[in-house]
Formats: sequence, structure tokens, C-alpha cells
Amino acid sequence: MKLPKGLKQGHFVSRVNRFLAVATCEGREVAVHVANSGRMAELFQPGNRVILRPEEGVAGRKTRYDLVLVEANGTLVSADARLPSTLLREAIEAGRLPEFSGFERVESEVTLGDSRIDLLRSSRSGRCYVEAKSVTLVVGGAALFPDAPTACGQKHLRSLISAVSRGHRAAVAFVVQRPDADVFSPNQAADPEFCGVLENAVRKGVEAYAYTCSGTTKKVAITGNIPVVLS
Repeated sequence: MKLPKGLKQGHFVSRVNRFLAVATCEGREVAVHVANSGRMAELFQPGNRVILRPEEGVAGRKTRYDLVLVEANGTLVSADARLPSTLLREAIEAGRLPEFSGFERVESEVTLGDSRIDLLRSSRSGRCYVEAKSVTLVVGGAALFPDAPTACGQKHLRSLISAVSRGHRAAVAFVVQRPDADVFSPNQAADPEFCGVLENAVRKGVEAYAYTCSGTTKKVAITGNIPVVLS
């Protein structure tokens, strides 16, 4: 995914709430929208370099910038939780994810029970529902999700289980928005209930994949896959 031109560089100051942070940019403190409800404590350290997208002149906005990237220990991390479904769709349409090949169509934001699932691959031969999850936490080479309790994530998994029970394929794709992970595991310390639901989902036929990304000030893209280790 290409990032827009005109990005600004700054440094992280503090997080006010789930969707609001303060950063310095061009010599002053500015309010920044954070499109990610995760805690991201390892990224949100005072002084860390951030890349911001100006969003001036948008009706109803209370902030002039969106947070795009955060640099932590020399690694640029995409912090926007809205990106993974787009990144996944781009990789699928480019033929870079053979696990989702063999279908004629791809749709975004489809209804499945009481959930909205990110992608649906379909053809006359069947359907495959795919839910993308944004991962930013990496500890010792292990990507971990979630970094905070996620009732919504549990609901999505249960919807995927219901799809499998009706004879469809279903998958959860953990999109690690950074390049420095070698393996993915569910984060028991943050949300043991989600981890239990994930293990149950896999036992019942939901597929689980994990992908790493590269990020620059010009683009973010899925670049590789890593093993999923549940326990």
C-alpha cells in the first residue's frame, strides 16, 4: 500500500486515550489521531520517532494529524489498525498468498452472523471468509496478539467457527505490521480467553496464518509469512 506524499516527522510525547496522542511536529506539540485501540506500550515511548499524515480541512475532525508509523529500536512499525485488511487484499490480488488462491472474487467488509468480516473470497466452488488482525507487539522475535483484551476479536473467531460449521472455509490472518518477527503466538498474558477461543477455532477447522510487513515512509506491504504456534 502506497502512503501519501507530504508525511511529517515528529516525536512521540504521550498518549491521552485510546485514540488520541500528543507528538511534537515542526517545533510544537500537536494532537494526533491513533487508529488503533491496542495498548502499544512498547511503541509509545517518549522520544520515539513518529511519521504523521496531515489531515487538515476534514469536517468534524478534532486532530490535524493521523499517526502512520512509529520507530522503535530502529524498526519502523505501521501503527494503523485499519491497514491489515487492505494489505491482505493487495497481497491476495497480486497472487502472493497461494493459500487464498482458487477463487474468482474478493469482497471487503462482508456480514457473517453478527460480525463484519474483513474479506470474502468466493467462486462457484465455495467461500472463504478471512478476518485480518493487526499485530504490532514483538518480543524476542515472537509476534503477539492481542496486547489488550479483545471481546471483538473473540466474536470474530466465533463467527468464523460458524462459517466452517456450514461447510465454508474460514481463516484468521495475523498481519504483523513490522519485519522483525520469526513466529506468531497468541498473547496469553494479555487475553487468555481470546487465546482459548483461537485454539478452539483452529481445532474446529478455522485456518490461522501470520504475515510480516515491511514499512517505509513510502509504502507498507506484506513481505513474508511466519509460523503460527498456538501453545
